[in-house]
Amino acid sequence: MTLSNAFVRNFLGNAPTWYKLTIVGFLMLNPLVFYFGGAHGPVIAGWLLLAEFIFTLIMALKCYPLQPGGLLAVEAVIIGLTSAESVYAETVNAFPVILLLIFMVAGIYFMKELLLFSFTKILLNVRSQSLLSLLICMTTALLSAFLDALTVLAVVITVGAGFYQVFHRFASGKGQEVEHDISHDAEVHELHRSDLDQFRGFLRGLMMHASVGTALGGVCTQVGEPQNLLIADQMEWNFKEFFVHVAPVSMPVLVAGLLTCVLVDQLKWFGYGTSLPQSVRTILEEDDRAQAAQRTARDHAVLIVQAVGAVLLVIALGFHIAEVGLIGLMIIVFITAMSGVTDEHRLGKAFEAALPFTALLVVFFAVVAVIHDQHLFEPIVAWVLQYEGKTQVALFYAANGLLSAISDNVFVATIYITEIKAAFLEGAISREQFDALAVAVNTGTNIPSVATPNGQAAFLFLLTSALAPLIRLSYGRMVWMALPYTIVMTTVGLLAVIYLL
Repeated sequence: MTLSNAFVRNFLGNAPTWYKLTIVGFLMLNPLVFYFGGAHGPVIAGWLLLAEFIFTLIMALKCYPLQPGGLLAVEAVIIGLTSAESVYAETVNAFPVILLLIFMVAGIYFMKELLLFSFTKILLNVRSQSLLSLLICMTTALLSAFLDALTVLAVVITVGAGFYQVFHRFASGKGQEVEHDISHDAEVHELHRSDLDQFRGFLRGLMMHASVGTALGGVCTQVGEPQNLLIADQMEWNFKEFFVHVAPVSMPVLVAGLLTCVLVDQLKWFGYGTSLPQSVRTILEEDDRAQAAQRTARDHAVLIVQAVGAVLLVIALGFHIAEVGLIGLMIIVFITAMSGVTDEHRLGKAFEAALPFTALLVVFFAVVAVIHDQHLFEPIVAWVLQYEGKTQVALFYAANGLLSAISDNVFVATIYITEIKAAFLEGAISREQFDALAVAVNTGTNIPSVATPNGQAAFLFLLTSALAPLIRLSYGRMVWMALPYTIVMTTVGLLAVIYLL
């Protein structure tokens, strides 16, 4: 291989060739439009950049958006669509969100043993399929209201992957001491193949219920989703105020979502309702008993410390004793100090999950800076602001929902809440309407975005996890299984926005 070929192969790694050529085409097109597009060149180039960035989010399975999106953002600064100062200003403005991602996600990482223990007990002790699905959905909703949704779902995925590995080993006749590739079924005994397929269906339904649960709980509180914290910061709402303002929409949606969970499981619609085979349950219970027998006094002490940490976290958030990210840092210090985690390597592992997304978020802010500097959204916001009262609120909910379903909800919320606040400061809307529009932005970015993996970071995390291909959870199947939730939750949310705000 020549050096030039090596550079070509290294560019964007294992992404398909057509994807690489598309990104190169974007990078070549933008300067041409900017410099030779006449008076409207910068605006057209700005819209192109926005569309290209959304494309990188949609194609996240082909290549993580940080690299292609980052190249587009750097080019935008170089050609003059925005400036480094504007990007920095946007980043500083959203610093509480960055603190949340860095420290809160890492803080929850050190509560993983407690969460794993809790979910394992729920999965193995509840026999009713519908009740199990409802409990998983309710539990992830409750946890996601106070903890980071990505971390909550990561724990559920870890439990599911662990269960899958245990049974796959058994079905293949492999012991724990033997290396085994669970991604291939060649060694699975014919007797266990039907049970394995049924187990996959069971896990698919459970993972989707858990994912929707993170969205149901995430919309409710200031710390449920990154964009919530950003909106709360712009509105100057604390934890309690945020919950009260959003409750007229979030609570009806929560009830509707939980009822949908039970309904699709009972009727076995959209791929739900597959029960756990008894043969699989027996194997998993034996493994759980073996794990419990190996648990030492120090392991029990760690679980107790993590439970105390969870209580402290809820109290600290409820009384808003500090910025949310700093509360996360407090949890890190407390749990690690009391659990014997003192070496740098073990501490560093906790930050691995959050930092790539934190970097991507800063790239978001670069695109937001382009939108601000080129005034791209001002005509759209001005059009919506021509309407009044409930119509205006409903339009904001719908617009945010549509964009969030195909793009990223943090990205969309950042744009709209900034534009709404600017309108409020200019006297275009009242404080009461400002509050209602902020709730519409929050719920619009959180609820309809369950339609696709692109809209919810937790959904995308599940789709790109190692578990998804094992249980045959593809992009299309995920959209299909999310469809009943999308229809019910979006409709109930819209009605609540119109009649209850």
